Amino acid sequence: MQQLDVHTDLTVVGGGLAGICAAIGAARQGSTVALVQNRPVLGGNSSSEVRVWVCGATAHGVQHFARETGIMGELFVENQYRNPEGNPYYWDLVLLEAVRAEPRISLFLNTDVRTVDAADGVIRSVTGWQLGSEKEITFHSAAFADCSGDGLVGHLAGADYRTGREPRSMYGESWAPEVPDGNTLGSTILFYTKDTGAPARFVPPSFARDITATAIPDRRIIRTDLNGCAYWWIEWGGELDVVDDNERIRDELQAVVYGIWDYIKNSGHFDADNLTLEWIGSVPGKREYRRFLGDHVLTQHDVLEQMSFEDRVAFGGWSIDLHPVGGVYASERGSKHWHPDGSYHIPLRSLYSRNIANLWMAGRNISASHVAFGTTRVMATCALLGEAVGIAASVALRNGLAPRELARDRFELMRQALTRADASVLGVIDDDPANLALTASVSASSTLTRPAVEVSSGTLPLTTDIAMVVPVDPALHGLQLLVDASEDAVLTVELHDPLKPQNYLPLALIDSAEVSVTAGEKRWIDVPLEWRPDKPANAMVVLKQNPVIAVHTAASALPGMIFLAHRDPAPDEQWTEQFRAWKHILPRAGLCLRLGETSAYSPDKVIGGYSRPYGGPNLWSSEDLAWDPSPWIELTWPTPVEIAEIVVILDADLDEDLINLHHHRTPFESLPSLLNSYILEARQASADWRPIATITNNHHRTLRHFLPAPARLTDLRLRCLTTNGTPRAHVVSIRAHGASQSGG
Repeated sequence: MQQLDVHTDLTVVGGGLAGICAAIGAARQGSTVALVQNRPVLGGNSSSEVRVWVCGATAHGVQHFARETGIMGELFVENQYRNPEGNPYYWDLVLLEAVRAEPRISLFLNTDVRTVDAADGVIRSVTGWQLGSEKEITFHSAAFADCSGDGLVGHLAGADYRTGREPRSMYGESWAPEVPDGNTLGSTILFYTKDTGAPARFVPPSFARDITATAIPDRRIIRTDLNGCAYWWIEWGGELDVVDDNERIRDELQAVVYGIWDYIKNSGHFDADNLTLEWIGSVPGKREYRRFLGDHVLTQHDVLEQMSFEDRVAFGGWSIDLHPVGGVYASERGSKHWHPDGSYHIPLRSLYSRNIANLWMAGRNISASHVAFGTTRVMATCALLGEAVGIAASVALRNGLAPRELARDRFELMRQALTRADASVLGVIDDDPANLALTASVSASSTLTRPAVEVSSGTLPLTTDIAMVVPVDPALHGLQLLVDASEDAVLTVELHDPLKPQNYLPLALIDSAEVSVTAGEKRWIDVPLEWRPDKPANAMVVLKQNPVIAVHTAASALPGMIFLAHRDPAPDEQWTEQFRAWKHILPRAGLCLRLGETSAYSPDKVIGGYSRPYGGPNLWSSEDLAWDPSPWIELTWPTPVEIAEIVVILDADLDEDLINLHHHRTPFESLPSLLNSYILEARQASADWRPIATITNNHHRTLRHFLPAPARLTDLRLRCLTTNGTPRAHVVSIRAHGASQSGG
C-alpha cells in the first residue's frame, strides 16, 4: 500500500457534470486541479453506469434560447457531433476527453474520499482510498469544491446543511409542507431493452415485485418502445435515508425493474416476444440528500419571480419538479411541475459555505430550499454551477479573496471572468477592459436590415392562436404576412411584451390591430403594429384564431425568431400548478413575413453586449448568401493595438434542444447556424491582408485563435466561406486580447 500526497490549487471531489465543469473551469483560469471521482467513469448520473438524461434550462423545449453555453454547451455540441444516436459509452468518452484535454487537471478515478482534515472553519486536506491500486491519497489545496452530490466532504468538515423539506413558514413557499420532515426525492435505477429478432424468454427472479399488486400499471406509462430515462418514475427511497439505506434502496429498485420487465414479457399485454433485457443499472441514481447553507438560500420565490441577483453566475429553466415521497408505489402522479416564465438566475452566494471559509459547492448540494432544489438539481444546471465554482475558486485564489469577499466586494472580477469564458450567465454585457475589440469600429459586407422570408413551403390554418417572436431594435413599425383566406375575414393581431429579456411568452398587451383579409391565396397583408421599447427587446406577436385564414410557412426562419401555438391542457396535464399553454411549432422553420428596417442584426452586435439571445438575437447576420456569397465582418482600430489572441463566438442556435442520451434525435451532427469554414485575416494600416487562421469543418461555437507572437494590428477581418446550412452568415462575438490577457 502506498501513501501519497497531492498538492494543487483546488481539489474537486465528485466527477459528475458539476465536478467536471468545476475542474475544467478552474484549469482554464490557470489553476492546478485534482479531480477526485469515486467511480471508474466520469459523468455521475449521466454516465453509462446510471444513464440519466442531461436536462437543463431548455426543459425539453418549454423554455426558449435557453441551452447552456460554456463548458456544458461545449459538451452538448461535441456529443451531438460525435454521438447523435446517444450511445452511453460514447458520452463517457466525450467527458473523459474533455478532462484529459486540460493539462492542469490531475484525474483520480476510483478514489473515494473518506476523511477530512479541517479546523477553525478551514479545510486543510481530504484523504481518499483508490480502489484497485490500494493507494491512500491525501489532497492538499487552498480551496475545495464539494461536487459529490451527497455532500460528504462538507459534512465531515462541519459545514452547515439541511436535509428534507423545510416548513412553509420558513420561506413562505406555497409548495413547502406545513410541517417540516426528512423526506427527499428518491433514487432511480433504469434499464435498456433490445429486439433480438427471435423469441427470447424471461424467467423472473424470485425477488421480482409483482407490480399487478401495486398502482404501477394504472398510474405509470409502460411501453415496449421505452428505454432508459423514459422510466424516470422508477423511484423509491424518499421516506428513507437515501445514503444510509442505499443498499436497501438498490435492491428494491432492481426488484421493481425485474417486476416491470416480467409484466412486459409475460403478462400478455405487450408484443414483446422478441425483446430481451440488455442492461439494468446497479448504481442507484440519487436525486437529493444534503443541501449546504451559503450566504443566500435560493427559494421558490427567487425561481418563479426570476430574481435578478447582482452576483448571478448561472441560470436554470427547468420546472420546479417535485415527486411524491412514495415514489414508484405512490398513487399520485410521478411528478408535479411549476414552470417559471423563463430562465431564472442563481447567485454566487448560494455556491459557497457560510461557515467553512474555503469550501465551494456545486451540483445538487447547493444552498437552496427543497422546493427550489426541485429545479436546480437537473444536471445541465448542475454543470453550470460547477463551471461557476471552478472559475470563482480560481479568481478568488488569484486575488487573495475569500468566497464571501469575491461575491460581495469584488464581483466585477468574477463577472469579467465569466464573460471571457463564454459561461452561461444571463444579462451580463461584455465590458471586460481586457477586450481590445471594445475600442474598435465594425463594418460588414452586408447586413440583414430589412429581413424577409418570402418563399412558401405550405400553409398553416389558424385553428388556434399563433405567436411569434419578433426582434424590435429600435422600433417596430408594422410587418407583413403572407396568407390565404377562404372567404373575406378579419384577422386580429396582438403585440405583447414578454416583460423580461429571457422570456418568450405574451405577458403584457401593448398594441392590437384588426386586419381585413379578402378571399384569395398568397396575399401579403399589412399588420399595423407599433412599439418603441426603451431598449432592444423581443415582441410577442399573436395571430388570433380564425380558421378561414391560413398563414404561409417557410422552410427557414430569421435569426432569433420562433413560433408557438396555443393549446389547451390534455387530461393528464390538468394537475400541474401552472400549465404552459404555448407549444413550440415549426422547429427550424417559420412563417413567410416581411419586417421593416431593423438594427437587430447590425455588425456592432459582435462587440460588447450580450453573447446569447437576450432581448433580441444579439448577433450579426449577413444578407442571404445568394445576394452576398462571400460575406465578411471587419474590426478597425484608429491606432495599432497589440493582439495575442482572437476569440470568435458563433451562432450555435441556443433554441435547439440537445441531449446526451436517447430522448429525441436531432437531425444533424453540426448545428446548421454555425459557420462551417472561415478565414481570419489581419493587417496594419494599409498593408496587405495576411491570414491568421483558416477553419474548416467546424462544429464549435467558441473558437480561440492564438497568434504565434503578439502583433500590432489596425484591422481584423473574418471572411465566411461556408455555413453548416443556414442561408446567412451569423457571428455572435469577436474579441481580441493582448499578451497579458490571452490564454488560460
